[in-house]
Amino acid sequence: MTEEKIARINALAKKAKTEGLTEAEQAERQALRQEYIESFRRNLKSQLDNTVVLNPDGTAYHLKQKKGKA
Repeated sequence: MTEEKIARINALAKKAKTEGLTEAEQAERQALRQEYIESFRRNLKSQLDNTVVLNPDGTAYHLKQKKGKA
């Protein structure tokens, strides 16, 4: 997600608190929020996929996703 889109989300949030949003702005805000959440989840999954856990005995393993989870 680009800095411009994050700035737009913040601008819409500020406007919503002060003067309210039109229906078009509400739809834009919802779409931007959804895109932000998807980006956050992708980044978190990528970070967890590259995490290595070290045991006290010196062995290491990568985290794995549980079966049945998306």
